[in-house]
Amino acid sequence: MEGLYSVSETVLRYAVEYSTLLLELFGICILVFTAVKSFIFWLKKDESIRLELAQGIALALEFKLGGEVLRTVVVREWSELGILGAIIALRATLTFLIHWEIEKEKIALQPKESINKDTPS
Repeated sequence: MEGLYSVSETVLRYAVEYSTLLLELFGICILVFTAVKSFIFWLKKDESIRLELAQGIALALEFKLGGEVLRTVVVREWSELGILGAIIALRATLTFLIHWEIEKEKIALQPKESINKDTPS
């Protein structure tokens, strides 16, 4: 029975580690894609660059936060849990602040978008 428990624990640890790496890779890919897209918007002098960049950063942070939450499954020591808790709190705070900035940016862009739609081309 102990052998089965040991094998199950090892399988769980590897599954969590690979899943965490996959989630963090998704976050990195989203962040790089958003950065390139935002740079193109900047070259075109698009007004929505800040909104697009903030939304991409928020999505990337959410994937990375998911990886950190998943990592808590295999934590063995209190010191590791404290570090993970601090990382999760920091990323959650950053995500909250970015979402707040996104809402402010949407409100700031609304009058400009309605003016541009009302003007005949």
